[in-house]
Amino acid sequence: MNHRIPDKKITEAALTELINRVRRSGAADAAVISAADIPVEDDLARLCREPQCENYGRSPGCPPHVSGPEAFRERLKHYRLALVVKIDVPTHVLRSTERRDIMELLHDIVADVEQAAVDMGFLNAKAFAGGSCKMIFCREHAECRVLSERGKCRNPRRARPSMSGYGINVSRLMQAAGWQGDYLDPTEDADSGGMSWISGLVLIG
Repeated sequence: MNHRIPDKKITEAALTELINRVRRSGAADAAVISAADIPVEDDLARLCREPQCENYGRSPGCPPHVSGPEAFRERLKHYRLALVVKIDVPTHVLRSTERRDIMELLHDIVADVEQAAVDMGFLNAKAFAGGSCKMIFCREHAECRVLSERGKCRNPRRARPSMSGYGINVSRLMQAAGWQGDYLDPTEDADSGGMSWISGLVLIG
């Protein structure tokens, strides 16, 4: 796949518009970073396979159906900027069935920003989120249509690939965006009233 840099110049006004779009959508914040500052680690992508994630192989946006860290690094060479999205979430929500609703919101937000960037002329804009799209959008269905080759994706405008399969270190990504990198304290009581976050990414151009 040829990832060329879009001809359209990325202006401060365009970036501000995308950031404001994220904030209006229900996210806590968004920040623009250099694509070169996106941290990609091979070992993190391997964790999807060993120990195997329960969602491994169940969607086209997760391993082994994504190109992985090496290909992602090559992709990044053709981008200059990226938009990082943050949604603040109570810790107890991330440890409950409500987590799916929050992850669905994340996918919707980054997919919307991707389309908005394309509409602005940044034709190579590409969004990434978190979690398995199979579990988020199609958990009531026995199988993914794409992987079973029995039809087209049920949610092509919403579902986006998971950052984990590309080895993106999300904690360091948050730090690159100027936010606290800690995600979830495993020792914290779910009823403690603590807060955490989830994050998404949109490569702009």
